[in-house]
Order: sequence, then structure tokens, then C-alpha cells
Amino acid sequence: MTNQWQLTDDQLKLQSKARALAEEVVAPRAAEVDRSEQYPWDNVEALQQNGFTGMTVPKDLGGPGHSLLEAVLVVEQMAKVCGVTGRIAVEANMGAISAVLSYGSDEQRKMAAEFVLGGDKPAICITEPDAGSAASLMTTRADRRGDSYIINGMKHWITGGSVSKLHLIFARVFDEQGEELGIGGFLAIRDVTPGLSYGLREPTLGLRGIPEMEVLFDDMEVGPEMVVLPPSGLRRGFADLMNAYNSQRVGAGTVALGIASGAYERAVAFAKEREQFGRPIAEFQGLQWMLADMSVQLEAARSLTYRAACSRGAGPDGPGTSPFPDANLAAQAKIFTAEASIKVVSDALQVFGAAGYSRRNELERMYRDVRMFTIGGGTAQILRTVVASRILEQKLPQSRDGYLR
Repeated sequence: MTNQWQLTDDQLKLQSKARALAEEVVAPRAAEVDRSEQYPWDNVEALQQNGFTGMTVPKDLGGPGHSLLEAVLVVEQMAKVCGVTGRIAVEANMGAISAVLSYGSDEQRKMAAEFVLGGDKPAICITEPDAGSAASLMTTRADRRGDSYIINGMKHWITGGSVSKLHLIFARVFDEQGEELGIGGFLAIRDVTPGLSYGLREPTLGLRGIPEMEVLFDDMEVGPEMVVLPPSGLRRGFADLMNAYNSQRVGAGTVALGIASGAYERAVAFAKEREQFGRPIAEFQGLQWMLADMSVQLEAARSLTYRAACSRGAGPDGPGTSPFPDANLAAQAKIFTAEASIKVVSDALQVFGAAGYSRRNELERMYRDVRMFTIGGGTAQILRTVVASRILEQKLPQSRDGYLR
């Protein structure tokens, strides 16, 4: 039976174009991006000039109208040589931009499209120091004052904070009488919106070329034109906005897949070249089976990821009517791909032996980079709860009170 994600000729050409850019432009800079911990603006410019930012922007907004799968093909090629550039490609095509394009006003959609088509990587601001997996426990608040909202609080571990222009910020909303109305999304622009600033940068294990920042809101005032309000309103709108995160999860899994694929290809080439005991190490069955297992894990991960990218979740009119990937498939893909990719990169490093452990070798960087993806964008443990809730067809509250009830 033909897979629903069998690539067309146009998709293969797109993949080939992305591979060429990755190998010729992005790869030579990857080690320096990691060493310097500087955002690779030159790579961003290359992505933008080649049409690899804003890929999912529809044609009526000036974009190419590519599918999520086509964006995934590009992300995978970038991540093979540079996890940071792969991650930038994710957020220039998925996540915050998905939410705004789906639920924003005409003016918001046009603004967001212009940002990403111009090379911006919007920041999605959800996580707080005490509200990570339990995102609904956020304390950042937006108080209604006439037609505007005054936002106070902070976010943490915001990918691209201080380099992103457009920010989609989640906050608890209160009316002028102090009654809570729900959690809403608000747009703010770096260097334009007063009260938006940045705190400490987190010193990370890997993916060092993209900042993980504290984002601060000090009486940040936004007008009604900057409120992203799904049709379901504030009471249920947070769940709708979070559905946009399903595309981000597919993208995060794709970066892990790309890193692991790049590590695997390097390990295969090295095994053919490296000689010990008078013959290539590829002739030893122990390493042959390692490489075989790596290829199996990668093919399974790629199938899950592509399938999730091609899926559509449940919307108001039933299954398959949401513009976002199916939540269950996105969770399954990210769980498996992230965990399998860590294993593949670890085994690839093992093939290189001591050379792989050296900072002179790409495998050392890739090993650090890939470790993020069982954590960021939904931990593997929380996503297992998403899958279990679908299997059991019921909500699975994680709070102690939820179980007591």
C-alpha cells in the first residue's frame, strides 16, 4: 500500500534544494555557532532567501502555501548538519505562527506572515519557572484596563527570546473587577511594545547558538488588536491555542530525527574507513548490528514523524477538521523520535570511539544537541499521558485533587 507521505517530484526537489543549502552554507558554520553561542543570523538570511521561512504561510498572505510535511523535509535537512538552524526553521514555520495564522484576525495574520517571510522566528511564550508541564498554572496575568490589557509576569526557557521579533504570550486574563476570564494569547514585538524586556540567558548543554531566555513583562500594555482570540473564547481558547503546539511537537521531533540521521550517516562512513586489526571496523558483526539497529530506529521515527505531519486532528466539526496535526500522532511521533534519536546519536558516537568523545568531532556536539528533545515542547512523560488519555478515552488529571475527585 502506498504511504500517504510518499514524496512527489516537487517535494523531492524541495528536499534536494534544502540538502544543498545545508551542506554548502549551514554545515561549515555549525561548529562555530556552537562554540560562540551566537545566533546564526547569516544562516537565517540564507533560509529566508531560499524560501525556507514562512513556508506554511498561505498564498493569499504572500507565502508559498507549503504543507507541514514540506516544511518538515526542510527542517530535517538543516538539522542533519546544524541542530540550531533546524530549530530556527521549525519556529519560522510552525508553533506560534501556526496559532496566529489559524486564530488571528486578518490584520494579525498579515503581520505575522510578514515577520516570518522576512526571516523572523516568532517566540511562543508559555513556560514559567513554576509552570512547565503544568502550563495552566501560569501566573503571568493580563488585566483589562478599558480597551487595553496590562501584562505583568515572566516566562522562562523561551527559545529565541531577545532575537525573535514577534512574541505570542500566554497569560491569565482578568476583567476590570478582578474576575478571571481564562487564559489568552497576546502579541508583542521586540523593541516596539513597551514593557517587554529580557532577563537571564540559560547556559544550555546543547543547541547553544539559540538563546533560552527569561522574558519579562512590566506593565506591558497591549491593545485589543494584539489579542489572539479563538472562536471558542477565553474560557476554552487556551486549549485551542495549545493545539497549535502539535505542529511545534512534530517540528521538534524532526530536528531530533535530522540530528540522528546526520550522526548515522557519519558513523556508516567512518565504519567503512576506520581500520583496526588490519581490516575496516565495518567488517565486525558487533558494529554491523549496531548500524542495522540505528537504521531501523531511524526509518520507524521518520515514518511516525511524516505520518504526524500529514495528519489533521479533531476540530469542532469532528475528526480530521483541525488545521493542526492530530494530537495523538504528534505525541507518539515526538516520544519515539526523540528517544530513538538519543540512542542513535549515542551509538554513532560509540562507533567513533574516543574520536567521537572529542570536541573536535561533530558527534560530541550532536550528542549534546539531541538531548533536548525528550524535554522541550512537552516532555516524553507528559506526552505519554496524552497518548494514554486517547487510548482510554478519558481525561487523565495529573493534580492530586484531580485523582481524588
